[in-house]
Amino acid sequence: MRKVFLATTLALGLAAMGSAAEIRGTYMEARNADVYVAHCFAMSEVGLTGDLAMMGWQIEKGAFNNVSLDGLGVVAVVKASHTLGDPFHTAYPTKAVLIVDEKATLEQQQALQGFVHKMAGDLVQTVLRVDVAPISFDFNGNLHAGKAQMVAGTLARIETRELKDGDAVCHNAMVYYQPLTKLEHAMPVHTLEHRYAGQGLNETWSSPDKNSAFIGTFVTASE
Repeated sequence: MRKVFLATTLALGLAAMGSAAEIRGTYMEARNADVYVAHCFAMSEVGLTGDLAMMGWQIEKGAFNNVSLDGLGVVAVVKASHTLGDPFHTAYPTKAVLIVDEKATLEQQQALQGFVHKMAGDLVQTVLRVDVAPISFDFNGNLHAGKAQMVAGTLARIETRELKDGDAVCHNAMVYYQPLTKLEHAMPVHTLEHRYAGQGLNETWSSPDKNSAFIGTFVTASE
Protein backbone atom coordinates (compact mmCIF):
# COMPACT_ATOMS: atom_id res chain seq x y z
CA MET A 1 0.00 0.00 0.00
CA ARG A 2 2.85 2.37 0.86
CA LYS A 3 4.42 1.76 -2.59
CA VAL A 4 1.11 2.57 -4.29
CA PHE A 5 0.81 5.77 -2.22
CA LEU A 6 4.35 6.86 -3.11
CA ALA A 7 3.82 6.12 -6.79
CA THR A 8 0.57 8.10 -6.82
CA THR A 9 2.20 11.02 -5.02
CA LEU A 10 5.10 11.03 -7.48
CA ALA A 11 2.75 10.95 -10.47
CA LEU A 12 0.73 13.86 -9.11
CA GLY A 13 3.93 15.78 -8.43
CA LEU A 14 5.20 15.24 -11.97
CA ALA A 15 1.84 16.29 -13.40
CA ALA A 16 1.93 19.48 -11.35
CA MET A 17 5.48 20.18 -12.51
CA GLY A 18 4.47 19.62 -16.14
CA SER A 19 1.54 22.02 -15.77
CA ALA A 20 3.72 24.64 -14.07
CA ALA A 21 6.24 24.39 -16.90
CA GLU A 22 3.67 25.54 -19.48
CA ILE A 23 2.29 28.90 -20.49
CA ARG A 24 -1.19 28.66 -21.98
CA GLY A 25 -3.97 30.96 -23.07
CA THR A 26 -5.91 32.45 -25.95
CA TYR A 27 -4.80 34.44 -28.97
CA MET A 28 -6.08 36.92 -31.57
CA GLU A 29 -4.46 38.18 -34.74
CA ALA A 30 -5.49 40.47 -37.59
CA ARG A 31 -3.76 41.77 -40.71
CA ASN A 32 -4.51 44.28 -43.44
CA ALA A 33 -4.86 41.44 -45.98
CA ASP A 34 -7.23 38.48 -46.16
CA VAL A 35 -5.93 35.22 -44.69
CA TYR A 36 -8.98 33.18 -45.73
CA VAL A 37 -9.20 33.86 -49.45
CA ALA A 38 -8.95 32.34 -52.91
CA HIS A 39 -5.45 31.97 -54.34
CA CYS A 40 -6.01 34.43 -57.19
CA PHE A 41 -7.30 37.15 -54.88
CA ALA A 42 -4.47 36.59 -52.39
CA MET A 43 -1.92 36.95 -55.18
CA SER A 44 -3.51 40.24 -56.23
CA GLU A 45 -2.71 41.68 -52.77
CA VAL A 46 0.89 40.47 -52.50
CA GLY A 47 3.32 43.37 -52.33
CA LEU A 48 0.49 45.89 -52.06
CA THR A 49 -0.92 45.11 -48.64
CA GLY A 50 -0.58 42.57 -45.82
CA ASP A 51 2.40 44.35 -44.26
CA LEU A 52 0.57 45.44 -41.10
CA ALA A 53 -0.52 43.10 -38.32
CA MET A 54 -1.60 42.94 -34.73
CA MET A 55 -1.04 39.94 -32.44
CA GLY A 56 -2.50 39.57 -28.95
CA TRP A 57 -2.01 36.93 -26.24
CA GLN A 58 -4.19 36.46 -23.17
CA ILE A 59 -2.23 34.36 -20.71
CA GLU A 60 -4.47 32.19 -18.59
CA LYS A 61 -1.74 30.41 -16.65
CA GLY A 62 2.02 30.26 -16.67
CA ALA A 63 5.30 31.94 -15.83
CA PHE A 64 8.19 33.34 -17.85
CA ASN A 65 11.62 33.43 -16.18
CA ASN A 66 9.87 32.37 -12.97
CA VAL A 67 7.60 35.43 -13.09
CA SER A 68 3.89 34.60 -12.99
CA LEU A 69 1.90 36.00 -15.93
CA ASP A 70 -1.48 34.60 -14.88
CA GLY A 71 -4.36 36.69 -16.18
CA LEU A 72 -2.23 39.21 -18.10
CA GLY A 73 -2.39 40.32 -21.72
CA VAL A 74 0.16 41.60 -24.21
CA VAL A 75 -0.06 42.89 -27.79
CA ALA A 76 2.50 43.16 -30.58
CA VAL A 77 1.85 45.58 -33.44
CA VAL A 78 4.01 44.86 -36.50
CA LYS A 79 4.95 46.75 -39.65
CA ALA A 80 6.75 44.59 -42.19
CA SER A 81 8.67 45.41 -45.36
CA HIS A 82 6.46 43.17 -47.51
CA THR A 83 3.33 41.04 -47.31
CA LEU A 84 3.56 38.84 -44.22
CA GLY A 85 3.45 35.15 -45.08
CA ASP A 86 4.39 35.49 -48.75
CA PRO A 87 6.43 32.32 -49.45
CA PHE A 88 8.32 33.96 -52.32
CA HIS A 89 9.49 37.24 -50.74
CA THR A 90 10.79 38.05 -47.29
CA ALA A 91 8.77 40.38 -45.09
CA TYR A 92 11.88 41.40 -43.15
CA PRO A 93 13.06 43.65 -41.73
CA THR A 94 10.09 44.38 -39.51
CA LYS A 95 9.41 46.96 -36.83
CA ALA A 96 7.20 46.50 -33.80
CA VAL A 97 5.48 48.24 -30.94
CA LEU A 98 4.57 46.25 -27.83
CA ILE A 99 1.65 47.02 -25.53
CA VAL A 100 1.84 45.44 -22.07
CA ASP A 101 -0.97 45.07 -19.58
CA GLU A 102 -1.31 47.94 -17.11
CA LYS A 103 -2.10 45.37 -14.39
CA ALA A 104 1.45 44.00 -14.69
CA THR A 105 4.17 44.94 -12.24
CA LEU A 106 7.47 46.21 -13.64
CA GLU A 107 8.87 42.70 -13.30
CA GLN A 108 5.87 41.24 -15.10
CA GLN A 109 6.13 43.86 -17.86
CA GLN A 110 9.68 42.70 -18.55
CA ALA A 111 8.55 39.08 -18.51
CA LEU A 112 5.71 39.87 -20.93
CA GLN A 113 8.21 41.39 -23.34
CA GLY A 114 10.36 38.28 -23.10
CA PHE A 115 7.30 36.12 -23.72
CA VAL A 116 6.42 38.06 -26.88
CA HIS A 117 9.98 37.71 -28.21
CA LYS A 118 9.67 33.95 -27.66
CA MET A 119 6.30 33.71 -29.40
CA ALA A 120 6.74 36.22 -32.26
CA GLY A 121 10.44 35.70 -32.93
CA ASP A 122 11.97 37.88 -35.63
CA LEU A 123 8.70 39.73 -36.16
CA VAL A 124 9.53 41.71 -33.02
CA GLN A 125 13.30 41.72 -33.34
CA THR A 126 13.27 45.53 -33.58
CA VAL A 127 10.95 47.00 -30.95
CA LEU A 128 10.68 50.76 -31.30
CA ARG A 129 8.34 51.43 -28.41
CA VAL A 130 6.70 49.76 -25.42
CA ASP A 131 3.37 51.16 -24.22
CA VAL A 132 1.32 50.32 -21.15
CA ALA A 133 -2.46 50.11 -21.42
CA PRO A 134 -5.45 48.21 -20.05
CA ILE A 135 -5.78 45.04 -22.13
CA SER A 136 -8.91 42.92 -22.30
CA PHE A 137 -10.02 39.88 -24.30
CA ASP A 138 -13.58 38.63 -24.68
CA PHE A 139 -14.39 35.37 -26.46
CA ASN A 140 -18.03 35.37 -25.35
CA GLY A 141 -17.61 32.07 -23.57
CA ASN A 142 -17.12 30.08 -26.77
CA LEU A 143 -13.94 30.41 -28.79
CA HIS A 144 -15.36 28.32 -31.64
CA ALA A 145 -18.26 30.71 -32.20
CA GLY A 146 -15.78 33.17 -33.71
CA LYS A 147 -17.20 36.23 -31.93
CA ALA A 148 -14.30 37.83 -30.10
CA GLN A 149 -12.81 41.15 -29.10
CA MET A 150 -9.41 42.42 -28.03
CA VAL A 151 -8.94 45.96 -26.73
CA ALA A 152 -5.68 47.63 -25.68
CA GLY A 153 -6.81 50.96 -24.27
CA THR A 154 -7.24 53.54 -27.02
CA LEU A 155 -4.25 52.16 -28.94
CA ALA A 156 -5.40 48.94 -30.55
CA ARG A 157 -8.56 46.98 -31.14
CA ILE A 158 -9.68 43.81 -32.95
CA GLU A 159 -13.28 42.59 -33.18
CA THR A 160 -14.32 39.47 -35.09
CA ARG A 161 -17.23 37.20 -35.92
CA GLU A 162 -17.52 33.77 -37.49
CA LEU A 163 -17.07 33.32 -41.24
CA LYS A 164 -20.36 33.12 -43.10
CA ASP A 165 -21.50 32.13 -46.56
CA GLY A 166 -20.94 35.14 -48.75
CA ASP A 167 -17.84 36.37 -46.91
CA ALA A 168 -15.54 34.77 -49.46
CA VAL A 169 -15.20 36.45 -52.84
CA CYS A 170 -15.45 33.06 -54.55
CA HIS A 171 -16.04 29.43 -53.55
CA ASN A 172 -12.35 28.54 -53.74
CA ALA A 173 -11.44 30.34 -50.52
CA MET A 174 -9.04 28.59 -48.16
CA VAL A 175 -6.62 29.42 -45.37
CA TYR A 176 -4.03 30.98 -47.65
CA TYR A 177 -1.84 32.41 -44.87
CA GLN A 178 -1.08 30.61 -41.62
CA PRO A 179 -1.05 32.39 -38.23
CA LEU A 180 2.04 34.44 -37.45
CA THR A 181 2.81 32.46 -34.30
CA LYS A 182 2.67 28.80 -33.28
CA LEU A 183 -0.75 27.86 -31.92
CA GLU A 184 -2.33 24.81 -30.37
CA HIS A 185 -5.55 25.50 -32.28
CA ALA A 186 -6.47 28.24 -34.76
CA MET A 187 -9.47 29.21 -36.85
CA PRO A 188 -9.93 32.01 -39.40
CA VAL A 189 -12.63 34.58 -38.66
CA HIS A 190 -14.08 37.69 -40.24
CA THR A 191 -12.68 41.02 -39.05
CA LEU A 192 -15.26 43.61 -38.06
CA GLU A 193 -12.64 46.01 -36.69
CA HIS A 194 -8.85 46.11 -36.85
CA ARG A 195 -7.50 49.43 -35.70
CA TYR A 196 -4.19 50.81 -34.47
CA ALA A 197 -3.93 54.41 -33.27
CA GLY A 198 -0.62 54.38 -31.42
CA GLN A 199 2.79 55.89 -31.99
CA GLY A 200 6.18 54.45 -32.90
CA LEU A 201 5.61 52.97 -36.36
CA ASN A 202 4.83 56.21 -38.20
CA GLU A 203 1.71 54.37 -39.28
CA THR A 204 -1.86 54.14 -37.98
CA TRP A 205 -4.62 52.20 -39.64
CA SER A 206 -8.16 50.92 -39.75
CA SER A 207 -8.71 47.74 -41.77
CA PRO A 208 -12.25 46.41 -41.17
CA ASP A 209 -14.55 44.03 -43.02
CA LYS A 210 -12.00 41.47 -44.22
CA ASN A 211 -11.41 37.75 -43.72
CA SER A 212 -8.13 38.73 -42.12
CA ALA A 213 -8.10 37.40 -38.57
CA PHE A 214 -7.34 34.28 -36.55
CA ILE A 215 -8.42 33.34 -33.06
CA GLY A 216 -7.03 30.36 -31.20
CA THR A 217 -5.26 28.87 -28.22
CA PHE A 218 -1.57 28.46 -27.46
CA VAL A 219 0.59 26.30 -25.22
CA THR A 220 4.32 26.83 -24.92
CA ALA A 221 7.05 25.72 -22.58
CA SER A 222 7.90 28.11 -19.79
CA GLU A 223 11.38 29.60 -19.83
